[in-house]
Amino acid sequence: MVDITHKFNTLRQAVAIATLKVSSVKTIEAIQNKEVPKGDVFEFSRASGLLAIKKTSDLVPDCHPIPIEYANITFEVAALSITIYVEVHTIYKTGVEVEAMHGAMNVALTMYDMLKPIDKAIEITGVKLASKKGGKTDLREKVVEPFKCAVVVCSDSIAQGLKEDRSGKIIIERLKKLNIQVNEYVLIPDEKETIREKALYFKENAYQLVLYTGGTGLSPRDVTPDALTPLLDQEIPGVMEAARSYGQQRTPLSMLSRGVAGFMGDTLIITLPGSTKGVEESMQALFPAILHVFKIRRGFNHG
Repeated sequence: MVDITHKFNTLRQAVAIATLKVSSVKTIEAIQNKEVPKGDVFEFSRASGLLAIKKTSDLVPDCHPIPIEYANITFEVAALSITIYVEVHTIYKTGVEVEAMHGAMNVALTMYDMLKPIDKAIEITGVKLASKKGGKTDLREKVVEPFKCAVVVCSDSIAQGLKEDRSGKIIIERLKKLNIQVNEYVLIPDEKETIREKALYFKENAYQLVLYTGGTGLSPRDVTPDALTPLLDQEIPGVMEAARSYGQQRTPLSMLSRGVAGFMGDTLIITLPGSTKGVEESMQALFPAILHVFKIRRGFNHG
Protein backbone atom coordinates (compact mmCIF):
# COMPACT_ATOMS: atom_id res chain seq x y z
CA MET A 1 0.00 0.00 0.00
CA VAL A 2 1.02 3.61 -0.51
CA ASP A 3 2.75 5.19 2.48
CA ILE A 4 0.40 7.75 4.08
CA THR A 5 2.27 8.18 7.37
CA HIS A 6 3.39 11.68 6.29
CA LYS A 7 -0.22 12.83 5.88
CA PHE A 8 -2.38 14.34 8.60
CA ASN A 9 -5.99 13.78 9.55
CA THR A 10 -8.58 16.04 7.97
CA LEU A 11 -12.30 15.75 7.34
CA ARG A 12 -12.73 13.75 4.13
CA GLN A 13 -16.05 13.42 2.31
CA ALA A 14 -17.15 11.69 -0.86
CA VAL A 15 -20.42 11.16 -2.73
CA ALA A 16 -20.80 8.37 -5.28
CA ILE A 17 -23.72 7.74 -7.62
CA ALA A 18 -24.94 4.53 -9.21
CA THR A 19 -27.85 4.19 -11.61
CA LEU A 20 -30.08 1.17 -12.09
CA LYS A 21 -32.68 0.91 -14.86
CA VAL A 22 -35.68 -1.41 -14.89
CA SER A 23 -37.86 -2.36 -17.85
CA SER A 24 -41.32 -1.82 -16.41
CA VAL A 25 -43.32 0.54 -14.24
CA LYS A 26 -44.57 -2.61 -12.49
CA THR A 27 -41.05 -3.21 -11.17
CA ILE A 28 -40.91 0.31 -9.72
CA GLU A 29 -44.33 -0.16 -8.13
CA ALA A 30 -43.29 -3.51 -6.64
CA ILE A 31 -40.26 -1.85 -5.05
CA GLN A 32 -42.22 1.09 -3.68
CA ASN A 33 -45.06 -1.11 -2.39
CA LYS A 34 -42.61 -3.60 -0.87
CA GLU A 35 -44.03 -6.44 -2.95
CA VAL A 36 -40.74 -7.87 -4.23
CA PRO A 37 -40.57 -11.57 -3.16
CA LYS A 38 -37.05 -11.26 -1.75
CA GLY A 39 -38.03 -8.42 0.57
CA ASP A 40 -37.77 -4.64 0.97
CA VAL A 41 -35.37 -3.71 -1.83
CA PHE A 42 -34.38 -0.29 -0.51
CA GLU A 43 -33.69 -1.46 3.04
CA PHE A 44 -31.87 -4.67 2.08
CA SER A 45 -29.68 -2.90 -0.48
CA ARG A 46 -28.99 -0.04 1.94
CA ALA A 47 -27.77 -2.53 4.55
CA SER A 48 -25.63 -4.24 1.92
CA GLY A 49 -24.14 -0.89 0.90
CA LEU A 50 -23.22 -0.01 4.48
CA LEU A 51 -21.45 -3.35 4.88
CA ALA A 52 -19.61 -2.82 1.59
CA ILE A 53 -18.42 0.63 2.64
CA LYS A 54 -16.90 -0.75 5.83
CA LYS A 55 -15.35 -3.78 4.09
CA THR A 56 -13.74 -1.90 1.19
CA SER A 57 -10.16 -2.41 2.40
CA ASP A 58 -10.79 -6.16 2.69
CA LEU A 59 -11.66 -6.42 -1.00
CA VAL A 60 -9.64 -3.68 -2.71
CA PRO A 61 -6.01 -4.61 -1.95
CA ASP A 62 -4.43 -1.16 -2.08
CA CYS A 63 -7.08 0.56 0.06
CA HIS A 64 -6.19 1.47 3.63
CA PRO A 65 -8.52 0.49 6.49
CA ILE A 66 -10.40 3.68 7.30
CA PRO A 67 -12.58 4.62 10.31
CA ILE A 68 -15.96 5.28 8.70
CA GLU A 69 -17.61 7.99 10.79
CA TYR A 70 -20.67 8.68 8.66
CA ALA A 71 -22.41 6.90 5.81
CA ASN A 72 -25.75 7.70 4.21
CA ILE A 73 -27.51 5.96 1.32
CA THR A 74 -30.52 7.47 -0.43
CA PHE A 75 -32.56 6.68 -3.54
CA GLU A 76 -34.21 8.79 -6.19
CA VAL A 77 -36.81 7.28 -8.54
CA ALA A 78 -37.49 8.92 -11.91
CA ALA A 79 -39.49 7.04 -14.57
CA LEU A 80 -37.72 3.67 -14.96
CA SER A 81 -34.44 4.74 -13.34
CA ILE A 82 -33.33 4.52 -9.74
CA THR A 83 -30.39 6.73 -8.78
CA ILE A 84 -28.42 5.62 -5.74
CA TYR A 85 -26.53 8.24 -3.72
CA VAL A 86 -23.86 7.12 -1.26
CA GLU A 87 -22.18 9.68 1.00
CA VAL A 88 -19.25 8.78 3.27
CA HIS A 89 -17.30 10.86 5.81
CA THR A 90 -14.17 10.22 7.83
CA ILE A 91 -11.52 12.18 9.68
CA TYR A 92 -8.38 10.47 8.52
CA LYS A 93 -5.22 10.68 6.39
CA THR A 94 -6.74 9.50 3.12
CA GLY A 95 -10.02 9.92 1.30
CA VAL A 96 -13.18 7.83 1.07
CA GLU A 97 -13.87 7.96 -2.67
CA VAL A 98 -13.38 4.22 -3.19
CA GLU A 99 -15.48 3.41 -0.13
CA ALA A 100 -18.36 5.51 -1.47
CA MET A 101 -18.12 3.94 -4.94
CA HIS A 102 -17.82 0.43 -3.51
CA GLY A 103 -20.94 1.07 -1.44
CA ALA A 104 -22.84 2.38 -4.47
CA MET A 105 -21.81 -0.61 -6.57
CA ASN A 106 -22.93 -3.05 -3.91
CA VAL A 107 -26.27 -1.30 -3.43
CA ALA A 108 -26.91 -1.55 -7.17
CA LEU A 109 -25.81 -5.19 -7.31
CA THR A 110 -28.04 -6.13 -4.37
CA MET A 111 -31.00 -4.42 -6.02
CA TYR A 112 -30.23 -6.29 -9.23
CA ASP A 113 -30.14 -9.61 -7.36
CA MET A 114 -33.44 -8.92 -5.59
CA LEU A 115 -35.23 -7.73 -8.71
CA LYS A 116 -34.04 -10.21 -11.31
CA PRO A 117 -36.80 -12.78 -10.53
CA ILE A 118 -39.45 -10.24 -11.56
CA ASP A 119 -37.56 -8.24 -14.22
CA LYS A 120 -35.12 -9.91 -16.59
CA ALA A 121 -34.01 -6.66 -18.28
CA ILE A 122 -32.53 -4.78 -15.34
CA GLU A 123 -29.37 -2.85 -16.13
CA ILE A 124 -26.75 -1.16 -13.92
CA THR A 125 -25.81 1.74 -16.17
CA GLY A 126 -22.97 3.32 -14.27
CA VAL A 127 -21.14 4.09 -11.05
CA LYS A 128 -19.22 7.33 -10.64
CA LEU A 129 -17.73 9.66 -8.10
CA ALA A 130 -19.90 12.76 -7.86
CA SER A 131 -17.82 14.83 -5.44
CA LYS A 132 -15.01 14.72 -2.91
CA LYS A 133 -13.72 17.09 -0.25
CA GLY A 134 -10.84 17.12 2.19
CA GLY A 135 -7.09 16.76 2.26
CA LYS A 136 -4.49 18.96 0.61
CA THR A 137 -6.39 19.08 -2.66
CA ASP A 138 -8.75 21.51 -0.93
CA LEU A 139 -5.85 23.66 0.31
CA ARG A 140 -5.00 25.35 -2.95
CA GLU A 141 -3.48 28.39 -1.31
CA LYS A 142 -1.20 30.41 -3.53
CA VAL A 143 0.88 33.49 -2.97
CA VAL A 144 0.31 36.61 -5.03
CA GLU A 145 3.28 38.06 -6.87
CA PRO A 146 5.39 39.98 -6.16
CA PHE A 147 6.20 37.74 -3.19
CA LYS A 148 9.54 37.85 -1.40
CA CYS A 149 10.69 34.90 0.67
CA ALA A 150 13.89 34.15 2.60
CA VAL A 151 15.36 31.07 4.27
CA VAL A 152 17.75 31.60 7.18
CA VAL A 153 19.85 28.74 8.58
CA CYS A 154 20.95 29.31 12.18
CA SER A 155 23.95 27.12 12.99
CA ASP A 156 27.44 27.87 14.28
CA SER A 157 29.01 24.89 12.53
CA ILE A 158 27.26 25.48 9.20
CA ALA A 159 28.05 29.22 9.23
CA GLN A 160 31.72 28.34 9.82
CA GLY A 161 31.72 25.88 6.92
CA LEU A 162 32.30 22.86 9.15
CA LYS A 163 29.03 21.20 8.14
CA GLU A 164 26.87 21.25 5.06
CA ASP A 165 23.37 22.65 5.34
CA ARG A 166 20.61 20.19 4.58
CA SER A 167 17.59 21.61 6.42
CA GLY A 168 17.58 24.94 4.58
CA LYS A 169 17.76 23.12 1.26
CA ILE A 170 14.81 20.93 2.27
CA ILE A 171 12.78 24.09 2.92
CA ILE A 172 13.79 25.58 -0.44
CA GLU A 173 12.85 22.40 -2.29
CA ARG A 174 9.49 22.22 -0.54
CA LEU A 175 8.73 25.87 -1.35
CA LYS A 176 9.73 25.27 -4.96
CA LYS A 177 7.02 22.61 -5.23
CA LEU A 178 4.56 25.27 -4.08
CA ASN A 179 5.84 27.65 -6.78
CA ILE A 180 7.43 29.94 -4.19
CA GLN A 181 10.78 31.38 -5.20
CA VAL A 182 13.33 31.89 -2.41
CA ASN A 183 14.92 35.30 -2.90
CA GLU A 184 17.57 34.97 -0.18
CA TYR A 185 19.20 31.97 1.44
CA VAL A 186 21.61 32.84 4.24
CA LEU A 187 23.70 30.94 6.76
CA ILE A 188 24.30 32.65 10.12
CA PRO A 189 25.67 31.63 13.54
CA ASP A 190 23.51 31.14 16.63
CA GLU A 191 23.87 34.73 17.77
CA LYS A 192 20.85 36.71 18.98
CA GLU A 193 21.93 40.00 17.45
CA THR A 194 22.66 38.47 14.06
CA ILE A 195 19.31 36.65 14.08
CA ARG A 196 17.51 39.89 14.92
CA GLU A 197 19.45 41.94 12.36
CA LYS A 198 18.42 39.56 9.59
CA ALA A 199 14.76 39.70 10.62
CA LEU A 200 14.78 43.51 10.66
CA TYR A 201 16.52 43.58 7.28
CA PHE A 202 13.83 41.39 5.72
CA LYS A 203 11.08 43.50 7.27
CA GLU A 204 12.60 46.72 5.95
CA ASN A 205 12.89 45.17 2.49
CA ALA A 206 9.23 44.10 2.40
CA TYR A 207 9.70 40.34 2.58
CA GLN A 208 6.41 38.52 3.12
CA LEU A 209 7.80 35.22 4.46
CA VAL A 210 10.98 34.40 6.38
CA LEU A 211 11.67 30.83 7.47
CA TYR A 212 14.36 30.24 10.08
CA THR A 213 15.70 26.73 10.64
CA GLY A 214 17.76 25.80 13.67
CA GLY A 215 18.14 27.08 17.20
CA THR A 216 14.68 26.07 18.45
CA GLY A 217 15.82 23.39 20.89
CA LEU A 218 17.08 23.44 24.48
CA SER A 219 20.84 23.77 24.25
CA PRO A 220 22.46 27.00 25.50
CA ARG A 221 23.12 28.08 21.88
CA ASP A 222 19.51 27.52 20.78
CA VAL A 223 18.40 31.16 20.88
CA THR A 224 16.35 31.67 17.72
CA PRO A 225 12.92 31.94 19.46
CA ASP A 226 14.38 34.12 22.22
CA ALA A 227 15.86 36.48 19.64
CA LEU A 228 12.75 36.80 17.50
CA THR A 229 9.81 36.67 19.92
CA PRO A 230 10.33 40.28 21.17
CA LEU A 231 10.19 41.50 17.56
CA LEU A 232 6.80 39.94 16.79
CA ASP A 233 3.83 42.30 16.71
CA GLN A 234 1.34 39.47 16.42
CA GLU A 235 2.14 35.91 17.48
CA ILE A 236 0.28 32.97 15.92
CA PRO A 237 0.55 30.20 18.56
CA GLY A 238 -1.50 27.71 16.56
CA VAL A 239 1.11 27.48 13.81
CA MET A 240 3.81 25.83 15.89
CA GLU A 241 1.21 23.97 17.96
CA ALA A 242 0.16 22.31 14.70
CA ALA A 243 3.77 21.49 13.81
CA ARG A 244 4.47 20.02 17.25
CA SER A 245 1.24 18.03 17.21
CA TYR A 246 2.11 16.58 13.81
CA GLY A 247 5.61 15.73 15.00
CA GLN A 248 4.39 14.29 18.29
CA GLN A 249 2.53 11.59 16.39
CA ARG A 250 5.87 10.49 14.98
CA THR A 251 8.27 11.03 17.89
CA PRO A 252 7.72 12.14 21.51
CA LEU A 253 10.79 14.38 21.19
CA SER A 254 8.74 16.85 19.14
CA MET A 255 7.45 18.36 22.38
CA LEU A 256 10.93 19.78 23.04
CA SER A 257 10.80 22.21 20.11
CA ARG A 258 10.41 25.86 21.12
CA GLY A 259 9.57 27.19 17.67
CA VAL A 260 7.46 30.35 17.37
CA ALA A 261 5.58 32.06 14.54
CA GLY A 262 4.05 35.44 13.99
CA PHE A 263 4.02 38.72 12.08
CA MET A 264 6.64 41.40 12.37
CA GLY A 265 4.87 44.18 10.52
CA ASP A 266 3.74 42.49 7.31
CA THR A 267 6.51 39.88 7.43
CA LEU A 268 5.56 36.39 8.57
CA ILE A 269 8.35 34.81 10.64
CA ILE A 270 8.36 31.04 11.24
CA THR A 271 11.08 29.26 13.21
CA LEU A 272 11.56 25.60 12.33
CA PRO A 273 13.73 22.86 13.86
CA GLY A 274 17.28 22.41 12.63
CA SER A 275 17.15 18.64 12.17
CA THR A 276 16.30 17.38 8.69
CA LYS A 277 13.51 15.16 9.99
CA GLY A 278 12.08 17.94 12.14
CA VAL A 279 12.10 20.45 9.31
CA GLU A 280 10.56 17.97 6.86
CA GLU A 281 7.73 17.21 9.27
CA SER A 282 7.14 20.87 10.10
CA MET A 283 6.96 21.85 6.44
CA GLN A 284 4.59 18.97 5.80
CA ALA A 285 2.38 20.06 8.70
CA LEU A 286 2.25 23.76 7.86
CA PHE A 287 2.24 24.07 4.07
CA PRO A 288 0.29 24.98 2.05
CA ALA A 289 -2.32 25.84 4.71
CA ILE A 290 -0.14 28.54 6.29
CA LEU A 291 -0.28 30.51 3.04
CA HIS A 292 -3.89 31.36 3.85
CA VAL A 293 -2.62 34.05 6.24
CA PHE A 294 -1.56 36.16 3.25
CA LYS A 295 -5.06 36.04 1.81
CA ILE A 296 -6.41 37.20 5.18
CA ARG A 297 -3.90 40.05 5.33
CA ARG A 298 -4.67 41.09 1.74
CA GLY A 299 -8.38 41.14 2.50
CA PHE A 300 -7.81 43.33 5.53
CA ASN A 301 -5.46 45.72 3.72
CA HIS A 302 -7.86 46.10 0.78
CA GLY A 303 -10.95 46.31 2.94
